[in-house]
Amino acid sequence: MPGTDSQASAYRSRNSTADRALDILLMFGDDVTVLSANRVAEHLNVARSTAYRYLQSLTSTGFLEENEGGSGFRLGPRILDLARLARKGIGLSDLARPVMRELVRETGFPALLTRRAGASVVCLEREEAGQTLRLSYERGQVLPINAGAAALALLAWAPVEVVEEVLRQPLVRFTDATNTDPERLRDRLPQIRDQGYVISRGELDPDVLGVAAPVFGADGGLVAAVSIAALSHRVTDAQAVATAEVVMRAARELGAQVARLEVATI
Repeated sequence: MPGTDSQASAYRSRNSTADRALDILLMFGDDVTVLSANRVAEHLNVARSTAYRYLQSLTSTGFLEENEGGSGFRLGPRILDLARLARKGIGLSDLARPVMRELVRETGFPALLTRRAGASVVCLEREEAGQTLRLSYERGQVLPINAGAAALALLAWAPVEVVEEVLRQPLVRFTDATNTDPERLRDRLPQIRDQGYVISRGELDPDVLGVAAPVFGADGGLVAAVSIAALSHRVTDAQAVATAEVVMRAARELGAQVARLEVATI
């Protein structure tokens, strides 16, 4: 029969343990909150013992848990954790945009929202201010965490093991002002935490000033960094410090909104 071989091949390519696990999870819905091994076996067209093995594997990793009285399996705590993280990730950009627009209005500079991803930094949002300033940071851009105000804000409040991992690797040099000395960078991080913000000049992009502050969630954990960027020669040191106060206020406002969202989704 035409197409049968290609259809069988496509099925075999999906016939892995991971795909079976996803198929089981996708069986849940508003009207299906508990699954039995028999129902899974029928759905997957496998033996009951095989279906039970899949269910036990999902249970051992927290994606499922046994229902009271052993009457089947329901979604477990790991699913709830992932759902919470998904809501948190989606909600962050939504919450940040109005705060960033206000930050642009107050300072006249472009605003950025960045987040740590392992030993790197990813730009989540960028809000322009009139004439576009050429920056390394664009939406979705991933950059090393050792250069620029936003990156240093995220590094300063990162877990110790992340900091040490970064400092063990060769540090990327973007400009003559980029700090690539691990000890100097390590010494700088407590100073950043003490003042609550970062001011950098030309460390990532030549002649660009960055001012960044951390955003904390309900549990006090680091969520992101809010920052502005400007042409360095147009901003004095005193103006940069005054701008840092505005950036910190924006970061606190966003943090308060994130905390309310986190509490509401617990």
